Amino acid sequence: MHNQTCPDWAEALLNGFSQIFLQRHPLCGLLCLLAILIGAPALFGGALLGGVAGLLTAQRRGYPKAERQAGLYSYNGVLLGVLISQQFAWSALLPPLILACGGLAAMLTRQWLKHATRPESLPVYTAPFVGLGWLLLGTAADNTVALVTPDILGILAAPFTGLAQIMLLDQPLAGLSIALGLWLANRRAALWALMGASAGVLFALLHGEAAGALLGLHSYNPALAALALSHAGRRPWLPLLGIALAILLTPGFAGLHLPTLTAPFILACWLVHAGVRMLQKPRMDSPFESP
Repeated sequence: MHNQTCPDWAEALLNGFSQIFLQRHPLCGLLCLLAILIGAPALFGGALLGGVAGLLTAQRRGYPKAERQAGLYSYNGVLLGVLISQQFAWSALLPPLILACGGLAAMLTRQWLKHATRPESLPVYTAPFVGLGWLLLGTAADNTVALVTPDILGILAAPFTGLAQIMLLDQPLAGLSIALGLWLANRRAALWALMGASAGVLFALLHGEAAGALLGLHSYNPALAALALSHAGRRPWLPLLGIALAILLTPGFAGLHLPTLTAPFILACWLVHAGVRMLQKPRMDSPFESP
């Protein structure tokens, strides 16, 4: 999808923001950018720097232009830029660290894409972000959240807060901007994402974790799993299975004293992919299609 009114580099960068949500859609990417400005303006520079670092690395190293334009080398850099800006105090070392991490994420993504050429290969998703994020943060469990009493408005806003948490934001209005971007890019994917986020909220509330539920901490991984697996054609059981696995896997990372990040989403989707591959060994085709 080439936009004549948008320069190549800008389109590639915006696609990078939309690829965080497994879409290739510049307008969706623009609304994701807006979500950062709404939810945490201080993280905006880091997000842009991380995305640009991935894109420039891909250009300098001659990675395939189609993949660059699709934003495949930028989205992990965007997430790392947000994470680093959020977790570390400002210093002169921060921009070079974001540039280095964004560039390294692009190189890791390229190696993965180069070797994962078969339809049944496991997708890279946000694995470079999680791996580098764990190295940066160390073995520190996620911060505990204060006790709150849920109200109707908070519960209704929680799925949108969950969408915002995919980009490490905690404002429902930021999530609403993301939901609008997803709706413009792919209505089916938007509905699945909200269904996954809502399932995470409901599960957390039923287990007495109201604070985490309202902050979206239990819903962003199932939302991502639903998004990733909603591309599997007429097989609704695949995203439903992904949602369930992402919810069930989430507490395990806290038990391992690892920041959760998007690890449960990745592991859930890989398990679903591997399961389908085992069930379909005699067949050559795969139900998973790229967006």
